[in-house]
Amino acid sequence: QVQLVESGGGLVQPGGSLRLSCVGSGFSLGNYGMAWYRQVPGKEREFVASIKWSGGDTLYADSVKGRFTISGDNAKKTVYLQMNSLKFEDTAVYYCKTRDSGFDYWGQGTQVTVSS
Repeated sequence: QVQLVESGGGLVQPGGSLRLSCVGSGFSLGNYGMAWYRQVPGKEREFVASIKWSGGDTLYADSVKGRFTISGDNAKKTVYLQMNSLKFEDTAVYYCKTRDSGFDYWGQGTQVTVSS
C-alpha cells in the first residue's frame, strides 16, 4: 500500500523559509521519482518541482526557480522541498506525488501560509 506523508507546513512571514518533507512507503524506486504540487481554493493543482530517484534530475516551475530546492533521500524514500524567500502567492496546500505501476499517488497535503 503506497503512502505519502507530508509535513513541515506552517505560517511564515514574507521572505521567510520553510522546509517540507514527504515520507513515502509501499512502493519501489521507479523512474518517476517524486514531485511537489500546490493548490489554492478555486484553482487547479499546479506543479512546483520534481526529482527523479535515479540520477537526481530536478525540474522546477518558473514561479519558484531560484527560491525553492527539491532534494531526496532514496534510502528513506523521502523528498524535501526547501522554500526560501517565500511570497504571499506561495500560500497553498502542498502535496507530494509519486507514481508506481502506472498509478499516481498523493499525500494528504500540508498547508503553507505566507502572511505578515
